[in-house]
Amino acid sequence: MTEVQHDAEPTRLYGPRFQNDPARLYAEIRRLHGPVAPILLEGDVPAWFVSGYREVHQVTSDSQLFARDTRRWNAWGRVPGDWPLLAYVVHNPSVMFTEGQEHRRRAGAISDALGAVDQFELAAYCEKIADRLIDQFAGSGEADLVTQYAERIPLRAAAAMCGMSETDAPALVRDLALSVDSAGAESMEAYGRVQEAMRRLVAEKAEIPGPDVPSRLLEHPARLSEEEIILDLLVVLAAAHQPTTNWIGNTIRLMLTDTRFATTLSGGRASVTQALNEVLWHDTPTQNFIGRFATRDTRLGNQRVRAGDLLVLGLAAANTDPQVRPTAGGNTGNRAQMSFGHGEHGCPYPAPELAEVIAKTSIEVLLDRLPDLTLAVPAEDLPWRASVWMRGLSGLPVHFTATHVPPLRD
Repeated sequence: MTEVQHDAEPTRLYGPRFQNDPARLYAEIRRLHGPVAPILLEGDVPAWFVSGYREVHQVTSDSQLFARDTRRWNAWGRVPGDWPLLAYVVHNPSVMFTEGQEHRRRAGAISDALGAVDQFELAAYCEKIADRLIDQFAGSGEADLVTQYAERIPLRAAAAMCGMSETDAPALVRDLALSVDSAGAESMEAYGRVQEAMRRLVAEKAEIPGPDVPSRLLEHPARLSEEEIILDLLVVLAAAHQPTTNWIGNTIRLMLTDTRFATTLSGGRASVTQALNEVLWHDTPTQNFIGRFATRDTRLGNQRVRAGDLLVLGLAAANTDPQVRPTAGGNTGNRAQMSFGHGEHGCPYPAPELAEVIAKTSIEVLLDRLPDLTLAVPAEDLPWRASVWMRGLSGLPVHFTATHVPPLRD
């Protein structure tokens, strides 16, 4: 197959310009090229960037023309073995890369298993986790709310939904973080330990089922194999971890820097849902996604896309498309953002609802316990993760009144 050909000068979707202000770069790409633009990924690997809301909707709605299997990519010859983005495109037999009826079988089972999660029990468990974490730093008067708080709640909650014991969950949290944030042998070894933990968990649930996600998958009419369940649980855990962490951190940042929310921090419950939704429009946790691959030559957004071309879904850019959100503060009560994807390969229902339960509970407990939170650094100095895919803070230092005897919660 012939790889993507760019008639216009492509924009690099990496480097200082992207890291410093991705929103400005997205707007410039849209101004120069329209809703579908030629880009270069790290290492100058060519792709198309889909930034128009309607075009993202079109691509994600047509899984026949824009498919998910990365083996269709026509640029594999340009990809070195140590390419930093390789983990996002190397095919594996998980639900992430299946298509057609096979994808519907796997994704349907996941949706059914997640749909059986009791959201009230999940919220109560998250309250308990949040209280324990706050207890650890409440007496110091300062904390990093990313590393000491937001990063530690979503995966523990997901582990609980999977029926993991509280003694096993911390090691899983640590190893999954290492597999994402480290490189080379350390990352691979950590990922291997995560796989092995899932293998043990599924074997245990096959012997002694419980009211949990892996047990429901084992019993599901789709008749998933244990290997399929192991791989798909890894996808569920990864999806629950960093995106939800970023959603929590980005929302706390908004509530500490925007006067519309700061005035209600002492009784902030009424504002948390609004803030969470506004973050999905302005600072969505998953800003870009690889992606889709054209199954035949076609036209999209006035660009000629060839069979096998990679399309990067610009979720954050689509959410700021002036055709659907003409004003900076518009649509914040509207939940039609693309932050969870769309269509057959979007985030399976009810995963977004469960993520919102985790995020909302985490923020409400924090504001209840530490109502006078303030940033410890200027807002413009907060560090963002160097990632083309995720939009999240790597640190969120705060000050507050020290509480040496944390209040008990019912």
